Amino acid sequence: MSSQNNAIVNPKKGKNSPDLGPVAVMVSSEADLRAFCRATSVDSDSFSDLLMGRIYLCQDAPGISITGPIIGAPYAAIILETLIAWGARKIIFFGWCGAIAPQVRVGDIILPAGSFIDEGTSRHYNGPDGGKSAPSEYILQNVRNTLSGNGIVFHEGSVWSTDAIFRETEEKIRHYQSRDVLAVDMETSALFTIGAFRNVDVGAVLVVSDELSDLTWRPGFKDKRFRDNRRRAADMIGILCRSL
Repeated sequence: MSSQNNAIVNPKKGKNSPDLGPVAVMVSSEADLRAFCRATSVDSDSFSDLLMGRIYLCQDAPGISITGPIIGAPYAAIILETLIAWGARKIIFFGWCGAIAPQVRVGDIILPAGSFIDEGTSRHYNGPDGGKSAPSEYILQNVRNTLSGNGIVFHEGSVWSTDAIFRETEEKIRHYQSRDVLAVDMETSALFTIGAFRNVDVGAVLVVSDELSDLTWRPGFKDKRFRDNRRRAADMIGILCRSL
């Protein structure tokens, strides 16, 4: 029996579950979820409950769904598994991250081309502890082309995903800096691992919310550039979704 089929509990589509089109966006924050609904002309009052969050279906683009808010690898994994069971095959995660590379600043946009696994979910999907997971090349290329084609400046490279935001220690930051990692988040490596395991296309776009590269925490949650570039990223993902 294959490792994909030997689980006792498997994601399934219930009789009242929505029929999703192939494209889904997973949004980490409440504010960005609302912004993405505006960017895609979705009625923010028309949604279905999905665990602790909501799922919206785009009326003017029937193949697209939006869900959130989402935080942490285990919860993100549950949502991704559910979306796949309901029909999604091309999924983009839109989240926040903390800069650990000196050249990366609050408000910068990150295109993860890989993510080092420092969370506990990936190993249950054959992801190696301390190893690296990768996005779908199809999603990666399309996000890259959409950002570049619309004049959006971004960094492309590796990120580091951890379960413990209060254990981003000097030792860990120095270790991942030595591996040319741009930023740290909580979800990306698990989402990439599950995408590969389930044979669906998964990618991500992250916006830098804070900085840790000099081993001092510099929050930028109220920074205008952070707010503005989240809106730009939401707009670009909305454009991309219609072409996937």
